[in-house]
Amino acid sequence: MPTLSTYIAFPGNAREAFEHYRDVFGGELTLVTYGDGDLGEMPFTPDPASVAHAILVLPGGTITGGDAAPGDQTYALRDTAYSLLYTADDVADARRIIAALLEGGGSVNMPFEEAPWGGYYGQVFDRFGVMWSLDVGIEG
Repeated sequence: MPTLSTYIAFPGNAREAFEHYRDVFGGELTLVTYGDGDLGEMPFTPDPASVAHAILVLPGGTITGGDAAPGDQTYALRDTAYSLLYTADDVADARRIIAALLEGGGSVNMPFEEAPWGGYYGQVFDRFGVMWSLDVGIEG
């Protein structure tokens, strides 16, 4: 079955980011470094400790990514042109996630509060610059 997942190329701190996301959201994390085995021919010489691929499997979705190739690590992740939307089961769970992202060095972009369409919504940047949109539906 086809699936869709996010993929984030971090500027050399993918391990730190994915371990933080596992601490915040839970789930099962798999990290593969360039030094873990023969990953085939590369168009660059990677640091063996760099993350070639990471996947965090959560109930309802996955977050994937790795460290950007050398020379591709100068762009900023922080932007409002995109966000990762996480729909929590209830307001308390969303507030717990927001608190964990803020305690981990994040900042509020939009306060988490009752939304005009019903339910609750807010946005937080994590310490890596990724914007998380937190949503709780009308029933939550």
